Amino acid sequence: MVQTSETSTLENSGYSSEQPLPPTTSPASIPTRPSFSFLKAFLLMTTGGITLVTLLILIGIWRAGTGFFSLVESLFNAPPPQPEVAMPTLVVNQIQGVSDLTTAVFTMEAIVPTQQDRKLGNVTLGTTRLLYIAQGEVRAGVDLSAITAEDIVVNEETDSVVVNIPSAEILDHNLNVNHSQVYDYDRGFLNLGPDVAPQLQTLAQQKTLDKVLSAACQQGILDQARDRAQLTIKELLTASGYSNVKVVSEVSANHQCAVK
Repeated sequence: MVQTSETSTLENSGYSSEQPLPPTTSPASIPTRPSFSFLKAFLLMTTGGITLVTLLILIGIWRAGTGFFSLVESLFNAPPPQPEVAMPTLVVNQIQGVSDLTTAVFTMEAIVPTQQDRKLGNVTLGTTRLLYIAQGEVRAGVDLSAITAEDIVVNEETDSVVVNIPSAEILDHNLNVNHSQVYDYDRGFLNLGPDVAPQLQTLAQQKTLDKVLSAACQQGILDQARDRAQLTIKELLTASGYSNVKVVSEVSANHQCAVK
């Protein structure tokens, strides 16, 4: 009975038992995104790699112990590199440091008389005389501060150095006031001579300086200063390790025997 009713129902609806049923429609499927899966896998691999590297670093620090921290400290506290100095410049600095030792000093005592007349027309009414005893000093030397690196030739293979120094010159001359004095002052008969003691003393001092300087030049003070400078520089550089030292200096001209 059931089969009869189902058949009749199908027949009434226009379908026969021999015709196939219409296909049923299924909901549309959602397409997958392969790029998202690749990005996720890449992130997982990166995170895992970082974790592994960090773990290896921690294991290395643990095994190294205090040595690792000592290494880090040495990196940050490393001494700065030492500046390099050219050999000629170093030699110049050494020479300029002994400039005061290259001077020659000449000392002399002189007795200088001075006088001045009082006149009325062509007639001398009186004369004032002053006798001055003074001690003068002359210093000569070589200006080592004028030496440059171009004046130094260094040969490290033969441990030799050649130094060209300036010629010697007069550096200074002066009176030793503690050892100078007016020995005699006389204005003549009835003191008719002019009272010019300060002027005569100044004149005597200037004559003393000229006399001492002339005597120093005649005694070869410039040659002494040159020889002393050459000897001092040679001893200095020999002590610094140079086996062959040559110091060259020009002979001072006559006009250099004067105060600049």
